[in-house]
Amino acid sequence: MESSPILQLRNLSKAFPSNNRPAVDNVSLELQQGELLGLLGPSGCGKTTLLRIVAGFEKVSQGQVELAGKVVSDHDKNIPPEKRNTGMVFQDYALFPHLTVAENIAFGLKGKKNLANGGVFHRGRLKNPEIQQRISNVLDLVGLSLLEKRYPHELSGGQQQRVALARAIAPQPALILLDEPLSNLDVQVRHRLRAEIRAILKAAGTTAIFVTHDREEALAISDKIAVMRDGKLEQVGTPEEIYTQPSSRFVAEFVTQANFLTARREGPDWTTEIGKVKLPNALSATECDRAELMLRQEDIILTPDPQNVSDVTVTERQFLGREYRYCLETASGKRLHARTTINNPVPVGSKVNLSVVNNSPLFFPFTSVGQENFKSTPIPA
Repeated sequence: MESSPILQLRNLSKAFPSNNRPAVDNVSLELQQGELLGLLGPSGCGKTTLLRIVAGFEKVSQGQVELAGKVVSDHDKNIPPEKRNTGMVFQDYALFPHLTVAENIAFGLKGKKNLANGGVFHRGRLKNPEIQQRISNVLDLVGLSLLEKRYPHELSGGQQQRVALARAIAPQPALILLDEPLSNLDVQVRHRLRAEIRAILKAAGTTAIFVTHDREEALAISDKIAVMRDGKLEQVGTPEEIYTQPSSRFVAEFVTQANFLTARREGPDWTTEIGKVKLPNALSATECDRAELMLRQEDIILTPDPQNVSDVTVTERQFLGREYRYCLETASGKRLHARTTINNPVPVGSKVNLSVVNNSPLFFPFTSVGQENFKSTPIPA
């Protein structure tokens, strides 16, 4: 039998007087013990407000927050953050500059019944063996066991973030909340630390929610991703589901950075300006005559046109180390992007033929009027 969710949000909404629309709009979501949820979306979509509601920093306008089987927030009640058994990791780390690494982590245990001196923390007095053991355990978990006597200014940004994570883990909360935890770090450190954060949280058996606008970060860390737009949940699923089966054009564009081509039904096929595509079963029974074909960048294969008569031209090529990213322009002026291996680079200015790897193209209902400049030639499979 499946266990009860550690977190359950029911029809959650939050409105601010200064806004015309709710910052969070009728969100329902649940999280199981040990799951890592990424809240992903553009700036202003409501993800940080939702995190603050779960933490207890914002009161709900309507709906209910249930944590570990207990209602902690609804229209009539809002249990304060310090009584919710949650841990928080902030974007700017929020470490105490005058305390050592060990003392910062000990402060995270403040208020626990096993804390020495009646629950009051005093610098340099870490005499309770249970506290010392817990500090030692979490420092080992985050890989900082040799740095316990250093001060925050003596640490790198990545090390400071791991101290902040250790402090949040130390009291063994039911849920840890991370607000853009990697946004202040440089790219190389972010790439390394996102793998470390996932490993640390999994090793601790911790349930966590982290807010990010970085799709690669969400895909790398999460067990489950919730994509938000304008205060609403657009889609919830595993990283694989979100990437391969986006439920809307917004999710497809935001998460996969896909290309979109206007497509028109012609008998059993869909015709686009770069060729024909077979009708997928999902649209075979609809009345839709126009749709948008989604092509991921990695699904497009480009080969030079020896006759130099193709309507597609390479206008830009970027070297990204393991791959090239090409900008392509069609006869109508439509710009497409493709990613390929570094084998057989195609020069800028070349005419190219396009084919697609994906045998199950995704279509979305046509939502806007655009240029139509179709050629009735098939796209090679």
